[in-house]
Amino acid sequence: MSDSTVDQKIILRVREFTRYPGPRLKEDGDYSGEEFRDRYLLPKYLEAVKNKVCLHVVFDGTKGYASSFLEEAFGGLVREGQNKKELKKYLNKKELKKYLKVHSSDRRWYEQEVYSYIDEA
Repeated sequence: MSDSTVDQKIILRVREFTRYPGPRLKEDGDYSGEEFRDRYLLPKYLEAVKNKVCLHVVFDGTKGYASSFLEEAFGGLVREGQNKKELKKYLNKKELKKYLKVHSSDRRWYEQEVYSYIDEA
């Protein structure tokens, strides 16, 4: 569960990326977790941090998610911070839990799953 203390928010709906989330990596197929992270999640997250607002990622409106998609998208944020010095202070576990929230109306376990991928990365 997020320990965010940020009141304002930016909303990112995964369905605006695709209704059919795909595999882990771009090379494995369309609408991958890697593509979502690089093209949508990371830019919106950095915008939220810059503006000191919370990024709410909404999972509703898709056909479901493979664990590999979620792990690459969200665990991958931590790895990006570990691999790129300029992102390290923004993409550590503490900052991610402060500025990132996830929501699913019908699949509430996604929130716990996402934060476990962040913790384990």
